Amino acid sequence: MIDDVKQEILNALEHADGEVSSRFLMRKLGIVEKYSSIFYQALNQLRREKRVSVDSRHKVRLAADSSARIPATIVSLSRGFAFARPDDGGEDMFLRAEGLHGAFLGDSVVLGNIRQSLKGPSCEVLEITARAGSLVNGTIVPGERGPELKADAAIRFPIPIENFEHCGASLGDKVQTDVRRVPHSSRFVATVTKRYGRADCARICADSILDANGVRVPFPEEVLKEAEAIGKRGVLPEDFAGREDYRALPVCSIDSASAKDLDDAISVERVNGGYRLGVHIADVSHYVRPGSALDDEAMLRATSVYLPGRVVPMLPEAISNGVCSLNAHEDKLTFSAMMDFDAAGNMTHYEFHKSVIESKVRGVYDEVNEIFAGTAGEDLLEKYAPVLESLKAARELAGLLKAKAQAAGNFDIDSSESEFVLDENGRCIDVLPRHSGPSEQMIEQLMIAANRAAAMLGRENKLPFVYRVHEQPDPDRVDSLRELVSAIGLNAAPLKHTGDVSAKDFAAVMAQAAGTPKEKVVSHQLLRTMAKARYDTKPLGHFGLALADYCHFTSPIRRYPDTSIHRIMGAFLSGESRETLEHRFSEFAAHSAKQSSDREVKAMQSERSADDCYAAEYMAQHLGEDYDGVISGVTMRGVFVQLPNTVEGFVPVAAFEEKHYEFDGQVSQVDAVTKERLTIGDPMRVRCAAADVSSGRIDFMPAPADR
Repeated sequence: MIDDVKQEILNALEHADGEVSSRFLMRKLGIVEKYSSIFYQALNQLRREKRVSVDSRHKVRLAADSSARIPATIVSLSRGFAFARPDDGGEDMFLRAEGLHGAFLGDSVVLGNIRQSLKGPSCEVLEITARAGSLVNGTIVPGERGPELKADAAIRFPIPIENFEHCGASLGDKVQTDVRRVPHSSRFVATVTKRYGRADCARICADSILDANGVRVPFPEEVLKEAEAIGKRGVLPEDFAGREDYRALPVCSIDSASAKDLDDAISVERVNGGYRLGVHIADVSHYVRPGSALDDEAMLRATSVYLPGRVVPMLPEAISNGVCSLNAHEDKLTFSAMMDFDAAGNMTHYEFHKSVIESKVRGVYDEVNEIFAGTAGEDLLEKYAPVLESLKAARELAGLLKAKAQAAGNFDIDSSESEFVLDENGRCIDVLPRHSGPSEQMIEQLMIAANRAAAMLGRENKLPFVYRVHEQPDPDRVDSLRELVSAIGLNAAPLKHTGDVSAKDFAAVMAQAAGTPKEKVVSHQLLRTMAKARYDTKPLGHFGLALADYCHFTSPIRRYPDTSIHRIMGAFLSGESRETLEHRFSEFAAHSAKQSSDREVKAMQSERSADDCYAAEYMAQHLGEDYDGVISGVTMRGVFVQLPNTVEGFVPVAAFEEKHYEFDGQVSQVDAVTKERLTIGDPMRVRCAAADVSSGRIDFMPAPADR
C-alpha cells in the first residue's frame, strides 16, 4: 500500500506548479486524517530515496536533477554561505561561499549541481547572467579593526571601509559604497562613494533608500525644458477641436488639502430614474508624446513615489502640478468616462471621449465629509453650492456600487496605513492611523467604475492593452490562512471547500473578525495570502475586487499604465484600425506592463522602508514609555506588537523573564511550564526599549506589571 501512495505522491508532484504543503498534498490525494501515518511513511521514504525534498516548512517538491540548470537570484550573503531564490518561486537554495564563483548579492545566476539534504537543496553557481552592481548602502559603524559598513541590504556581516580617513564620512553616517572582493580571498572591502548624512535622521535614510531602489529623483535637464515649454504654452482654444465640451457640467475635484496634482474630477446627474456619472481625467497623453524625452523619462519612472513629507513625481511639476492639474475655474483638457447606471447601480452604458472641462470647485475630503455629516458651516455650503446636488447624487451612486461590490465578494481590508506628522525640519513628531472617510470611499467607488469601464472597452474591442490583474491566491497560502483562522478561534469553513477560493470566501472570514481585536491580524493575513497585483496585457481579472474587468485609467499623472492606455484608447477612438493599433501598441503595451510592474515593486519597497525609518525616528523620542498594543505576528524568536497609532515593534522571547516560551508553529508562543500563551490578536502592554532609525527596527519589551 505504501508503494501505491508513493507513486500517487510522485504523480501529484509532477503536475504541481512548484512546491506544495504536505497537508495540501495529502488532501489532494484524498487521504483522510485516519490514514495520515501511511501518507507520511510514504513521504519519508521518498525523501530518504532523494526522490522528493521536504523543507522546514513542510513544503514538498520533486527532488532536483543534479544536471538541472535553475535560473535564480542571489538574495542573501553570510560569512561562508549564501542563498539564491529560483526565478520560478521555489524554496531558497543554499550555496557555500566557494560555490558562488564570484556572484554577488542581487546577481542573476544559473544554479547547478543540485544536492538534496535534510536542510534543503544546496547547489553552486554555474553562470552569472546579469550583474546587479557593486553599490551597497549602509551605515558606518565601529569595528574591531576600524570603521565598517553595516549594510542595509541582505549582507549579514560587516565590511571593512577602505581608506576611511580620506572618504569624508564619519562614524554613524549613512553612505553609499562600492563593495569589491579582495583578490584570491573570500573577504570584501567597501569604498565610500557618497555620503548622505547622519543615519539617525529618517529623511537622510529615505534618500539612501530611494537610491538603493533605483528611484530617479532629479529630472534630466532635457526633460525639464520640455515640460516647461509645454507648461508655458498652457491650454489654448485650438486645443478644444474634436473634443466634447463638458464645461457646463457640475464638475469638481476632491483630494486632500495638500494635493497639487489633481488628475481626476467627477460629475453626477440624476437621469431617467438612474445616474449619469462622468469621471474626467487629466489628458496627460495629449502632452506626453511618444518619442519625447518626457515620455522616455515617465516610462523609466513608471510611478510617483510617496514618502512622508514629499513626493518623487513621475512627471515634472510643470506638467503634474501645472498644465495637467484640474485646477478649479480653469479650462482643462481631459479624457472622460461617461457612464449610465440604473436605480440599482447596474452600469447600463459607457462611452469615452476626449473632452474639455472646467472644475467648479476644488474639493477637499475633510470639507466634503463635513457636508455629508451635516456639520458644514455656511462658508462651506456656499463654496460647494455649484456642485451640491452632484455630490449628493454621487454619494447615492457610490453607496449602490459599494453594496453591489460587497454582494460580489469585495471586502474592506484594514491595511493599517500610517500618517506621519513632521516638524519644520522634516523630523517625525507624531504617527497617526490614516482614516478613510465617506468622501474618500465615494471617490474610490467612482474611480473603480471608470477603471472597470476602460478595461471593458479594451477587452471587448480586443485592443492591445495594459490591464491591472490580481490572480487567484496560491493554494498553499490558503492552507496556511485556514490554519491560522482556526488557530485564533474563527470558523475556517469558508476556506475548506474544493476548488479555487473566491473573494466571497475571504469576505466571510473578514466578516467574523470585523470589530474584534483580531481584525487587524486577519486583514494582514488576507493581504499576505493574496497574490500581488500587477500589470499584464491579458484581461486576467481582479480577485480582490471580484471583477472580471479592471485596469488603471484614472491617475495618468502618477502612473504610467494609465497614460499608456489613454494613448491606446485615444488612437482607437480616433478611428485607427485594429491592425494599425496592433502594430503600433502591442510591443509598447507589453513593455509598459512589465516596466510598470517592476517599478511599482521598487516604489512600494521604498515607501515601506522609509515609513519604517520615520516610525523609528518617532519612537526614538519615546524610549522607556509604555503602550497598550496587540500582538500582530508570532515567530520562533518572539512576537510583533502593533500600537494603536500603527507603529509595530518586536519583543524577543528572551525579554520575558522567568518564562519558557516556545513557538507552536502557528500563531502562539506557549510557556512550556505554565502553558500561558501569547497569541496573535491578544492585547499586550509593552515598553519601548530601542529604536534604530537607520534600519527602521523598533524593539519593545514587556511593560513591568503595576505594583
